[in-house]
Amino acid sequence: MKKKGPAAPRKLAAEAFEKKTGIAHLFAAGQYSAQGFKRLIQEAAFRHEILAFVAGLGIFAVVGASPLEFLGFVVLMLLMFCVEALNTAIEELVDRISPEISTVGRNAKDLGSFAVFCLILANAAFSGYVVITRLLG
Repeated sequence: MKKKGPAAPRKLAAEAFEKKTGIAHLFAAGQYSAQGFKRLIQEAAFRHEILAFVAGLGIFAVVGASPLEFLGFVVLMLLMFCVEALNTAIEELVDRISPEISTVGRNAKDLGSFAVFCLILANAAFSGYVVITRLLG
């Protein structure tokens, strides 16, 4: 039987990766963003939001929305994508750190979900306003 010696010190995650600088940092950041998008596209809610974005652009085109109204819609949708990504990150962390059911974990997930819901309401209100004013005006 082998004797167990002292365990080799484990590297911290920060030590395992080489810090990029300059243009290499820009490319690394782009790669990390692409990886985040690939993870987020696995979420059904995000795929629904993408469909809503495409449908909204089509509806805005049909009703003759102004460029500023298009811009407002795009900005609100991008904010929703951002909050959806943060919500998914919260869920991933809670599931990793606290896989058991806990009040704190549930609250964190519920708060992330509420943030997404608020942006859904903001998008719906803005889109409804634009479509109704264009159809009635």
